[in-house]
Amino acid sequence: MRRHFTRTLRGALAALLLAGAASAAANTALLEFDNPEQESLYQGLVRELRCTVCQNQNLLDSNSSLAQDLREKVYDQVRNGATREAVIDFMVSRYGDFVLYRPPLKAETMLLWFGPLLFLLCGGAVLAYVLRQQKNRALEPIAAPEPPAAQTDPKPNRKKRRRGK
Repeated sequence: MRRHFTRTLRGALAALLLAGAASAAANTALLEFDNPEQESLYQGLVRELRCTVCQNQNLLDSNSSLAQDLREKVYDQVRNGATREAVIDFMVSRYGDFVLYRPPLKAETMLLWFGPLLFLLCGGAVLAYVLRQQKNRALEPIAAPEPPAAQTDPKPNRKKRRRGK
């Protein structure tokens, strides 16, 4: 029973992967281009531009209606002879730098570019501080425990008991 379930699950996963690859290929297979350069330009653009409603998917991989519209706009512009820069400028003017997987280096995107390095440096500084504190604690001499204070007998005049009178 378990073996049958595992085979069925593997088959379903393989079918889903093939369906996804086939749909991506079908998206561009139906499009007609005047020359191979236009097709390669289109392919590069839909892989490079991000879908603005999907989380971290390019236009080629996304199935949202916005991504379909954007693919059509890219296709129309490429068919009309627009250059790569013209298509990218159009998309950025309409959707902002978010549409690019590699946004340009400018004042608004400085944290995006250098944020990971800043976090890495801060984490390294915190780690160095913690390790230095642990090392200092380990090097401190361990103080010997103080002997307990002499206890005074509350009844000093007690007679000792004699055994065997």
